[in-house]
Amino acid sequence: MGIHVEFNPDLALRDYAEFEQGIRKEDECVPRELAAGKRYPFLKKGQRIFWFNDDPFWGKGELPLVRTEGGERLSRPVASIKIIEATHFLHQGEVYTRGVYQVIAVFTDDAIHFESYKRVN
Repeated sequence: MGIHVEFNPDLALRDYAEFEQGIRKEDECVPRELAAGKRYPFLKKGQRIFWFNDDPFWGKGELPLVRTEGGERLSRPVASIKIIEATHFLHQGEVYTRGVYQVIAVFTDDAIHFESYKRVN
């Protein structure tokens, strides 16, 4: 027996349309409009571990924000973010992780913005 945790090198959220259709909660989705400098809440099922780091070599703790369809099918990064806080909690016997992330930059082109999980400037 062990503790089931997932280490996430990115933040993968659902498309906002899933909130509009009533499939997901709003915090489980990429906001309709992302703005650099703004903070947003997130919610993920499971006990997630995110990277908190401010080392300039590794992009000062920046992570890619991606859209997911589930089943580990991920989009290219839509933004560079920093996780500001993450908390684990129980809801109806299920473990969840909620938190806050701050958008550093929003990507609207096809350029490569991360190499592996290091931000490319």
